[in-house]
Amino acid sequence: MIERMQRLAVAGQSFWLDYIRRGLIASGELEALVEAGITGVTSNPTILHKAITQSDDYTAALHKLSEAGKSDSEIYETLATDDIRQAADVLKPVYERTNGLDGYVSLEVDPALSSDTQGTIDEAKRLFARIDRPNVMIKIPGTEAGLPAIRAVIASGINVNVTLIFSCSVYEGVMDAYLSGLEDRRASGGDLSRVASVASFFVSRVDGKVDKLLQERIDAGAAELKPLLGKSAIANAKVAYRYYQEVTRSDRFKSLSAAGAQTQRPLWASTSTKDPAYPDTLYVDNLIGPDTVNTLPPATYNAFLDHGVVARTIDDQLELAQQHFTELAKAGIDIDQITAALRSEGVDSFAKSFDTLMSDLRASMAAT
Repeated sequence: MIERMQRLAVAGQSFWLDYIRRGLIASGELEALVEAGITGVTSNPTILHKAITQSDDYTAALHKLSEAGKSDSEIYETLATDDIRQAADVLKPVYERTNGLDGYVSLEVDPALSSDTQGTIDEAKRLFARIDRPNVMIKIPGTEAGLPAIRAVIASGINVNVTLIFSCSVYEGVMDAYLSGLEDRRASGGDLSRVASVASFFVSRVDGKVDKLLQERIDAGAAELKPLLGKSAIANAKVAYRYYQEVTRSDRFKSLSAAGAQTQRPLWASTSTKDPAYPDTLYVDNLIGPDTVNTLPPATYNAFLDHGVVARTIDDQLELAQQHFTELAKAGIDIDQITAALRSEGVDSFAKSFDTLMSDLRASMAAT
């Protein structure tokens, strides 16, 4: 199993774990995963909600903070930042060994700020300072308000994980925001070599939306559309990777690279298979390639270790990937409309998880 991870590293892809919980850190399990080849950790409001409310890991800390008169938001932030800080310490050797390429832990800004540029900037700076670890990434959504925030936060020297990217058009804006932030930092005399960023491109949810529309047309008699099922998410990611390659080969990026800048690697997120008819490593095996990251929930990680296939697949059959969207358009399926809806739903989902967590914390405090 470890050999499979080693071969993946040779192929140029980093594996991050899309999961965090206090018990994972305290038990030494995270350290063991790092020794096995995991090189980063991501979280989101949904993951943190489940960790805090569906385990006993936080009971003692909840009681202590509640007795100290802390508010629900203060309790959440204390618990979350403590976990992120401890995970960052476990991953610090990876950060040092890879010279700042890997070894990161990600924490999301409050989803309620997704339409507030200045609020996002202020929150990102505050969280990064509070955690006080160089190998932390602040997650900012790739919304209209998020893009200028990303630029400003990168310019200030803070690592950013841009989240909730579903479309190549939004991805282009994300890449521009990153490069612009680096250019701003260079103009002010700042060091570019220790500013890192990944662009979290969400995968499986695209198939969920597109397949539903395709199946409706197939059921109505368009049997010729069957070959398109289960292909949209991977095709979308492959086209995005092509754009990544174009940007990193551009004179604009080469100028920044000469000043020490890293590329903003694409990170494949939402890579667990939602449709049981598809292989459980579908969104891992088909998205392997240089300068990429895949963040996996534990079940998908274990499935890949057991039977995943390591081969460079991210830029193979690119022409077919591009043709796929032509076929979708012929079928009356607007991929831009679908990805815009997915981003909106993603923001709403994270906001709901955050609000539910606050409500659950208030209930726990009332019960103490």
